[in-house]
Amino acid sequence: MKNFAGKIIGFAIGMAGFLFLFKILILDKTSPSDELAPGMVMIIAVMSGVLFGFAGNIIQNYLRESKA
Repeated sequence: MKNFAGKIIGFAIGMAGFLFLFKILILDKTSPSDELAPGMVMIIAVMSGVLFGFAGNIIQNYLRESKA
């Protein structure tokens, strides 16, 4: 589990960060009658989480190498 910590934390931060920014920047400025595609929002949130997970993996590997 220690090997996956960077990926899991990066994924969680990326997904939660995107959803938070989407709510602040987009949802507050749209009217309730507008239809948004929730599936697309979740797909983009997962893609953002994957990118942050990849970055977390790179950071974890860098820190592991610098300690050795």
